[in-house]
Amino acid sequence: MAADIRQATDKDWPQIWPILKEAFATGDTYPYPPKIYEKEARRNWLEMPELLCVAESKSGIAGVYYLKPNMPGLGSHICNCGYIVAKAARGQGLGKALCNHSMEAARTLGYRAMQFNLVVSTNENAVGLWKKMGFEVIGTVPEGFNHASLGFVDALIMYQKL
Repeated sequence: MAADIRQATDKDWPQIWPILKEAFATGDTYPYPPKIYEKEARRNWLEMPELLCVAESKSGIAGVYYLKPNMPGLGSHICNCGYIVAKAARGQGLGKALCNHSMEAARTLGYRAMQFNLVVSTNENAVGLWKKMGFEVIGTVPEGFNHASLGFVDALIMYQKL
């Protein structure tokens, strides 16, 4: 999928929110409540991160990622990212493009590594992509995610030095 990846602005929120809402509603990949309030999602995705970027195609915003310090203070040299691709745009390489963009942005911002704190073990597409992108599983939280249809499943911690 041909898409330009750029820093998001407040004006992008009306296109970002439906993508987030759709992903969270399934209860199978993100820890946010399936019925999250828009105000909470906006704070977590638009206002709190150090960087929010969108992938924009001819038809509009098709994906989004945030980048922020994984921990404060002495742990702030490692960043954390979250990615969502709109359901209609999945399987077209957009997740890979967003991850590549985020890794370059993280390097530019001075981060030394990237860590994903909760990758749902049953999300085979994400786990496979992150492994292909060079991330390794450095830990497993047994039953760390309450999956909407499978119940408690493991959550993976994935890491890559930048």
